[in-house]
Amino acid sequence: MLSSLKHASRLVGGLRVGSQARGFASQSFTLPDLAYDYGELEPSISATIMEIHHQKHHQTYITNLNASLEKYADAEAKGDVAAMIALQGAIKFNGGGHVNHTLFWENLAPSGKGGGDVPSGELASAINGKWGSFDAFKAEFNATTAAVQGSGWGWLAYDPKAKDVCIVTCPNQDPCSTTGTVPLLGIDVWEHAYYLDYKNVRPDYLNAIYDVINWGKVAERFTKAKA
Repeated sequence: MLSSLKHASRLVGGLRVGSQARGFASQSFTLPDLAYDYGELEPSISATIMEIHHQKHHQTYITNLNASLEKYADAEAKGDVAAMIALQGAIKFNGGGHVNHTLFWENLAPSGKGGGDVPSGELASAINGKWGSFDAFKAEFNATTAAVQGSGWGWLAYDPKAKDVCIVTCPNQDPCSTTGTVPLLGIDVWEHAYYLDYKNVRPDYLNAIYDVINWGKVAERFTKAKA
């Protein structure tokens, strides 16, 4: 799954089609299993939201991605350039939905099982060097992410050009890679991620989710991003 996810991220991040799309059409992406039960993230995220978010929303992106890639490969085989161009939006949206959500699930862990700790080591040093403190980072991240208009994502990312961490936001299901950065931590601020628990108060959701963020996983991505 990790290998195919990396390929999918490159595909949707750069809208690379052609031979890559043909290769993906020969396989099907599948819904990843979670490393925890739906109810283990309560009270930050309810079991009801987790089940619907994972089984319904994420699965829909995967189903539509597989269908779009199959249609793309068929259009390419027929030399139907107009159809190929028309399908790129669906590949980006649904492929981004799959990439983003797979990373999102890995970002999370139950309290006491990796969730709710604070960054440590080189990641903590990078955050403190950029924002002065972890609390200052959280304040800026929450404010920036809460301000996303409509639906989208807030990201703690690594900028390979600046060789530093940064905060970026993306609309809809655009993956973080479309900004030229490497995703480290992504928070879904589509309403389906929080509305049943927090109604329209997005800042409350953003404050609560720190209790289940798995900073160990974020640190792993940071190390790989710098390599």
